[in-house]
Amino acid sequence: MKRVSMGLISLSSYKKLSQTAKYLHDIRMNYLILLLLSFMILACNDNPSVKLSPSETVGSSAIQSCVYNPTTQFFTIPHNCEGHTTLGSNVTRGVFVNSGVIYVATWGGLSISTNGGADFTTRTTANGLAGHSLSDVHLVGTTVYAATNYGLSISTDSGVSFTSRTTANGLGNNYVRAVYPDGANVYAATSSGLSISTDGGVTFTNRTNANGLGSNSINDVFTVMMGFVIYAATSNGLSISFDGGTSFTNRTTADGLGDNYVNAVYVNGPNVYAATGNGLSISTDGGATFTNRTTADGLGSNWVFNVYDDGANVYALTVSGLSISTDGGISFTNRTTADGLGDNSVSDVYVDGANIYVATDGGLSISTDGGVSFTNITAPNALGGGVYADGDNIYVGGYGISLSTNGGASFTVIGNAPANSFYINGANFYAGSEVGAWISTDGGASFAQRTTANGLGGNWVNDIYADGTKIYAATNGGVSISTDGGVTFTNLTSATGLGDDWISDIHVNGTNVYAATGGGFSISTDGGVSFTNRTTADGLGGNGVRSLYLDGTNIYVGTNGGLSISTDGGVSFTNRTTADGLGSHWITDIYADGTNIYVATSEGLSISTNGGLTFTNLTTADGLASNYVQAVYVHDGKIYAHSGCCQSFIVKREHRQTRCRHLSS
Repeated sequence: MKRVSMGLISLSSYKKLSQTAKYLHDIRMNYLILLLLSFMILACNDNPSVKLSPSETVGSSAIQSCVYNPTTQFFTIPHNCEGHTTLGSNVTRGVFVNSGVIYVATWGGLSISTNGGADFTTRTTANGLAGHSLSDVHLVGTTVYAATNYGLSISTDSGVSFTSRTTANGLGNNYVRAVYPDGANVYAATSSGLSISTDGGVTFTNRTNANGLGSNSINDVFTVMMGFVIYAATSNGLSISFDGGTSFTNRTTADGLGDNYVNAVYVNGPNVYAATGNGLSISTDGGATFTNRTTADGLGSNWVFNVYDDGANVYALTVSGLSISTDGGISFTNRTTADGLGDNSVSDVYVDGANIYVATDGGLSISTDGGVSFTNITAPNALGGGVYADGDNIYVGGYGISLSTNGGASFTVIGNAPANSFYINGANFYAGSEVGAWISTDGGASFAQRTTANGLGGNWVNDIYADGTKIYAATNGGVSISTDGGVTFTNLTSATGLGDDWISDIHVNGTNVYAATGGGFSISTDGGVSFTNRTTADGLGGNGVRSLYLDGTNIYVGTNGGLSISTDGGVSFTNRTTADGLGSHWITDIYADGTNIYVATSEGLSISTNGGLTFTNLTTADGLASNYVQAVYVHDGKIYAHSGCCQSFIVKREHRQTRCRHLSS
């Protein structure tokens, strides 16, 4: 997600990073994908009873009399971003070692250590990264390639500063799951095709299923013979090109693959390794045929994230441990947390002699004895991944759902399911993760995991919503709907009208289903049987839709080209941009309450008090932990802003003023 990799893992080989942030309407949660949360506080005075709770009705005049005090005190747990010398996040998706320097792709930036992991410096958007959520990292000399959720970032000074490439430079999609450089050629695995550059990453040409790829959803890429032969791990097979990417031949279960969903690929001579959703598939004839290895052969799990072959050993990274083979992949021995791994869910590995570096969901694990035992390095706080607040109760996702009953002063883990996003309805907990959906009916005491085996379109679940026995999951392979409480799912794809199979956000209102996709904003009025897709032709700022929010008849859609607002139920849209005061055109999350609209952007938190006509943008100068805001949620007069610099909670309410001012630009 690496020899490197990951991205927001689409469960992808080299980790993906998915990114995904969302709002929770009423008891709905705001999904925060990365690791750090900062809480800013809104103070309104004259009337202390004025609270911006999603369930309250507040007069517009009272709302417009509120001001966000730039002198608000911000408190973070356990540290501020400045001087942060540990990993950017415990969720690590890729690792690469170059001349003793360790580069770790995390959900909080690119963390770099020059002293064996004792200390790290984390690079973020402040250093030019396109996004904080990294899926993969790769180095060639002093050139660093970072796959992020908002583009491919390239550094020519060993990671000090970055220049980013996006769809404007020819990428198929800004969500880059993996990157592989080969000479002057750079290959980017995106959620909308395989993008190839022949000029060092300046410009790209995108390849899709029209060129023979098994799917446009590319999880990983590997090349040999100076790019003449290309292997692309897709969500529907392993695609191989023998002409530099002009055309592809697709390998599937018919050729011996354990599953058509291929997370990663690695090639060493005639041996081709495909990490699939149902085992590690090995070919000894260049990818013509495969033999599949499973838990029966010693793998920790049949869900294999990634694979690496150093010539002596084969390393399979699974959802249940690091599986090592010393006999060419015939049998495996599995390493877990019992051996010192930070988490059993492992995404990437880098081998340097007896030193083994493993990217896990619970930190960077390092072995100096060939993988017999590990020492784990973590960030100081494992919180992150989603947030919901109700009074002093704060629920936070991450690897487990944590609950604070004292306003964020301390947290207790109440659920051990990984939660990039989650939804709570009484004792029922629903969590979306990169390894499926997790459902609890006992307040988080125990969880049942649901995957593609249960009908999910993909195991990467970006968002989840429940209404009685109906459960809606936004996955990397479509909208998956269950009518039996999550026992089984039926999946809907672009074949039923969705703009794209990659779904970032989902909302349901009666029989209306709204989906944020990689190819537009899709609306169903028949419970998800069929969809109509809205695009730039209907006024959207961009077709890459990351978030959405419904407030009555108003629909707010966060795109890669601005905030698009519809007042007619999604028939047409008016787009707001930086010209209207937004911090950036890159919208990551939205929350609306009456005429107050809160927009998380890549360059600050933008707030409108007049229904979205104009915005005032708040940045680090106003106390935000980072200008890159990944999610926003408002409850009980407090604003919760998830930033991508460090994991932080701002929990102290600012002092009320004798008079509230109108927010001005």
